[in-house]
Amino acid sequence: MSPLPRRARHRLFALATTTACAAVLLGAPPPVATAAGNGAADPYLIGRGIADVTGEAAETGMMGYSSFDQKTSGIHGRLRSRAFVVQDRTSGRRVVYVSADLGMIFQAVRQGVLARLAERYGDLYGEPNVLLSATHTHSGPGGHSHHLAYNLSVLGFQQGTYRAVVDGIVESVVKAHQDLAPGTMSLGTGTLTDASVNRSRSAFDRNPASDRAAFPGAIDPAMTVLRLRRDGEDVGAISWFATHNTSITNKNTLISPDNKGYASYAWEHDHQGVRYLDDTPGFVAAFPNTNAGDLSPNLHLKPGSGPTEDEFENARIIGERQLVKAREVHATATPVTGTVDARITHVDMEHVTVAGAYTPDGTVQRTCPAVVGASTLAGSVEDGPALPGFTEGTRSPVASIVDALRIDTPNWLKTCQYPKASLVPTGLLNHVHPVTPRVLPLQIMRIGPLHLVAAPGEFTITAGLRVRRTVARELGVPLEHVLLQGYANAYAQYATTPEEYDAQQYEGGSTLYGRHTLPAYQQEFAKVAASLRAGTPLHPGAAVPDESRRQINLQTGVVYDNPPPGSSFGSVLTPPAAHYRRGDTATVGFATGHPKNNLRRGGTFLEVQRRVDGRWTRVLDDGDWATRYRWTRLNGLTGTSKATLTWTIAPDTPTGTYRFVHHGDSKNLLGRITPFTGVSPAFEVR
Repeated sequence: MSPLPRRARHRLFALATTTACAAVLLGAPPPVATAAGNGAADPYLIGRGIADVTGEAAETGMMGYSSFDQKTSGIHGRLRSRAFVVQDRTSGRRVVYVSADLGMIFQAVRQGVLARLAERYGDLYGEPNVLLSATHTHSGPGGHSHHLAYNLSVLGFQQGTYRAVVDGIVESVVKAHQDLAPGTMSLGTGTLTDASVNRSRSAFDRNPASDRAAFPGAIDPAMTVLRLRRDGEDVGAISWFATHNTSITNKNTLISPDNKGYASYAWEHDHQGVRYLDDTPGFVAAFPNTNAGDLSPNLHLKPGSGPTEDEFENARIIGERQLVKAREVHATATPVTGTVDARITHVDMEHVTVAGAYTPDGTVQRTCPAVVGASTLAGSVEDGPALPGFTEGTRSPVASIVDALRIDTPNWLKTCQYPKASLVPTGLLNHVHPVTPRVLPLQIMRIGPLHLVAAPGEFTITAGLRVRRTVARELGVPLEHVLLQGYANAYAQYATTPEEYDAQQYEGGSTLYGRHTLPAYQQEFAKVAASLRAGTPLHPGAAVPDESRRQINLQTGVVYDNPPPGSSFGSVLTPPAAHYRRGDTATVGFATGHPKNNLRRGGTFLEVQRRVDGRWTRVLDDGDWATRYRWTRLNGLTGTSKATLTWTIAPDTPTGTYRFVHHGDSKNLLGRITPFTGVSPAFEVR
């Protein structure tokens, strides 16, 4: 009798272990899988999935720099969610890990994802065993938070982008779930010193020598890589490294995954041959962030300033440096074993009593209701400006919102937040409208020997170090087996050490809950770690409010589209040249509709096609690094717009005949949306 094909074996194992995991979550022992496998040689079931989370590609405020003027106008590269499901075949426990090309994971997104997973899988995936993280790109559409502070510059909550993000993350998890099959894991570490610089050195230098000694260059150079294999083949890698995903500046208006997105794209597309629109399982390479709060990729400490003066080339180079180091570590990673597990609780961070064991002076302290500091408005000058909108002269239409939220910070709160120059007491405004979060999820996830401390914000390298030391001590594991997973599950801005907080630079001014925010995190994460080590249940903690019904949107929607006079949708307005050479940029313009009519999530607005044996074959799309899709409004009154498609022709491009194809959708006055396709004249690449 011939053995089952590999795909059939994988599906059989996935079916058997889905039943096993459900039994474990209900307290019953898991049934034994009966399909043939490698037994102890494959201690895990591993699944991976990838999906599109690109939101609205035009006229939507972008998230990260909080600039009112930075609105999407097209796509440099699509944003993707990368999901991994890992199950310990002995215990039946499983965990879900997600890294998404987003600025942040907001609680609104987490709530939406968990609700959708519960509809599909019941209790199989829930609060404890699902970790969602963001790479922290600043070049994605915003408006997917339920808190005003993070939607203000976007002009409110944007339902289209929110749905794209939630749908894409859920889709990636579903793919990973369906992909489960026996496999192994390996772990490796290395150092990378030319992809980050400390942008807040004077604050870092205030820390004790024992902390500074851990970072001789004032950066965290650690690259940690988890290698995933099945049937002797690599199927995925997760490469953690701390640097801000801000190589691309706030002058850019094209959606882009920035440097970490390039690293993922290059490993998947260039090295592993993944073609995203083919929608077939392939190698998945995630490049998540860690404690990058005070680390910048702009090596000359000004926006877009390093290694070159071209922001997109900077993103490529910094991404390439992460990729090269990750692949080096990946190749030498050593096999690991150990179970998978997770714990989570929810903490009201505005009202934490912190024991003296965690405070610098050994006395009991308290956190405070959230306050945005005056230095927050100055932003990080090395990367870009920060949160605007709370100063006089705010332009319409948000001025009325800001005015309604103006209250003086009471003296008791100023004292609690000292030495912060208090600007807006957001914690006192939440009864009027949700402005900043109060209840935060604190989670620790174990994957083999690796423990991920899921932090709901941006931790400086020293803040991350202190949390890691606290958790490692509580768990009784080596420090290198504990990572601070930043930008995870929720977003509450920064966490600095108390010493850094006293400097009140941008990071300190953005530490919401006062000088003892970090000690509070240390204390509460220690409780989570104690539960994980003991294998005991952990109280879920404070209830997380559902703010979905308290949202506003001041962004104008699409009224209708019209093609320019004498043309139809998809007509070529600007033809390409007849010939191009390698290294040139080919360009074409089409009459188009508004991209909000159809986000084409999982699809594309452009194709570059090559004629092969008399047939046109797609070779590139709008998710490729070499292409650009740019949308321009020609006349707001008549609803006319233009799509400009470009392709920078790589040096190794085969010579031959090519053409552009544009996919779009138009909306008429009755609201009906109609798809169309435009095709350019052919051109030669010589």
